[in-house]
Amino acid sequence: MQDPRPHPDDDGDDDGDTGLVPFARHYLLALQFFTRIPVTGRLAAWVGFGPALLRRAAGHFPGVGWLVGLVAASVYGLLLVALPGSLFAPLAAAVLCIVATVLLTGAFHEDGLADLADGLGGSSDRERALEIMKDSRIGAFGALALMLALLTKVSLLAMLGDSTLTGEDAARACVVLWLGHVLSRGAPLVLIALLPHVGDTATSKSKPLADRLDADARWTALAWCAGACIVALLVLDVGTLVVALVFCAAALVLMGRWLVRRLQGFTGDALGATQQVCELAFLFGAALMT
Repeated sequence: MQDPRPHPDDDGDDDGDTGLVPFARHYLLALQFFTRIPVTGRLAAWVGFGPALLRRAAGHFPGVGWLVGLVAASVYGLLLVALPGSLFAPLAAAVLCIVATVLLTGAFHEDGLADLADGLGGSSDRERALEIMKDSRIGAFGALALMLALLTKVSLLAMLGDSTLTGEDAARACVVLWLGHVLSRGAPLVLIALLPHVGDTATSKSKPLADRLDADARWTALAWCAGACIVALLVLDVGTLVVALVFCAAALVLMGRWLVRRLQGFTGDALGATQQVCELAFLFGAALMT
């Protein structure tokens, strides 16, 4: 995550801004928080940073998925086209599109998955698990979870982009990849809305989000997700979308129940892990329908 410069309105007020101005500020702040895209200098000063602004920017997290998913789908689709008929083209496309997203996001969510796996795998005691999760070093459970998640994602994307498929099928695979990035970034917001924040609140990057996820942020997130589904239906059939959504929702419910049982709430790492798990579940559901 980049280190945003302070803004004169650090309390989060938009000073009467309406329409596209606060929308742009909140979206750019979300980009700044969740990607490596540079928002610096005067632009960063204009965007600002503060707990209230971050809470409003939370609604744009699925909107960040629009951009990250577009980059991933572009790399994936271009490689499928550039390597026609090659047996390993879908595998190469899957690996390199993941490389592109990791470079773009700084492995933000993957890091959360590894930390959560280390904490919950390393101790059955809640306080000890939270302490382990604060350690930046990766352990055996984290490395294993990260490796299995990446292997699963590569396998599913390779299945979706099978070299024997037609160009129309490849387009559907690209849309599935893009939509998975969007919807999986909306899933953690459900946990923020329903569960309490736990852990070290003084140093946690996710704590400002936990104070209040206001109605505007929820409606913004819903608009990003619903808009993505409508766009996807121009290419995907309804059955594929419904099955993928069911798997994504089931993964979210299971993650929520697990976090309640083990931690009695969520942490920033838990949100990142939820994004990864829901993305994998969405891809799995779509792959079943190919």
